[in-house]
Amino acid sequence: MGNMRPIRAGQELVQLTGTSAKDGPPAELIFGDWYPALRASSLKRKDTAVTTLLGIPMLLGRKSDGALFAMRDLCPHRGIPLSAGWFDGETVQCKYHGWRFEPCSGQCQEIPSLTSHDSLEPTKIYANSFPVVERDGYAWVYVPEAGAGRVTEEATLPPVPELPKFGSRFRSAHLQAELPCNVDHGIIGLMDPAHGPFVHRAWWWRSAASIHEKTKKFEPIEDLEHDGFNAGFRMSPHAPSSNSAPYRLLGRPVTMIDFVLPNRRYETILAENARGKKRWFSSLTTVTPVTASTCRIDVIAAWDIAYHVPFVTPIARYFGAKFVQQDQQTMIEQARGLRSNPGLMLIDDADKPAKWYFALKQRRLKGIGEHPLSEPVELHWRS
Repeated sequence: MGNMRPIRAGQELVQLTGTSAKDGPPAELIFGDWYPALRASSLKRKDTAVTTLLGIPMLLGRKSDGALFAMRDLCPHRGIPLSAGWFDGETVQCKYHGWRFEPCSGQCQEIPSLTSHDSLEPTKIYANSFPVVERDGYAWVYVPEAGAGRVTEEATLPPVPELPKFGSRFRSAHLQAELPCNVDHGIIGLMDPAHGPFVHRAWWWRSAASIHEKTKKFEPIEDLEHDGFNAGFRMSPHAPSSNSAPYRLLGRPVTMIDFVLPNRRYETILAENARGKKRWFSSLTTVTPVTASTCRIDVIAAWDIAYHVPFVTPIARYFGAKFVQQDQQTMIEQARGLRSNPGLMLIDDADKPAKWYFALKQRRLKGIGEHPLSEPVELHWRS
């Protein structure tokens, strides 16, 4: 492989956001769960921002008291985007007719055109609003099923995802990239164990010559508390790959990787150096559907390794960004092929996690079926 040269494909711009005739095939989306909308730090008091989640245009903001809100970017009166209007830190006012809404509840506070002759009570009208929680620097928004009605009691919702932490003193970093593919392709790319030596080939990570056979054990994760709502599977605790240079710096690390529905990959690394000092690293990676045919990857990581060493965070962010950019570039190139909606194949054992994901997703969408991983198994592949 050392003599192989890259094929020079024609240069082509690939649209990363929105939908068009050139987008790849859409995916069925999972509603009724929490998704990271944007970095909460980007919202100062009295600030707003617009984004899209699961095809829904959203207006997010932070009130004068610091509370976050998320609304459908749509006035229920005539359908104009609320983002075209005004926000004073307390209420959102529509540009078209001046209807004013309390953004956390969506309750209408004022309809300026009403007179003493009208019997309509504005407070009985609600714009669509969504539960939103700030966690690990993200604004997590709960997106209900269509027709589910207003969520009035957040205690009934599943827990908000959170990055695992193993101490109070740590450094952290986050990364983000938009992908021109549907969420299914983004997720199976995220969990794919065989692409590393090819997509992430670099002196500081892996090389083509580093490929060797691997054996990993997997076990089911069954979300019994919520009837399998956020079920998934786990790569059991193991020593990380010896052909990944950064892992060798940690001493004697043990890593565990969890994937849980609808879109979350947790990785934790617990290590002990030659002096017996314990260290840790953890990450939470999500692939969030922006539309039915585009998605976005977010990574939040924390660690106490080299806590006092200057420049560790920017260095980690630099190499992490390179890693994510390699995945992004591969997805951009894959998008050209997916536009024709070709038939695809999944093979054993390397693609077994992808098969489990599709089975778990259908199980959740339909509300019936057994976990595809009935007991712990051992998988083998070369990477």
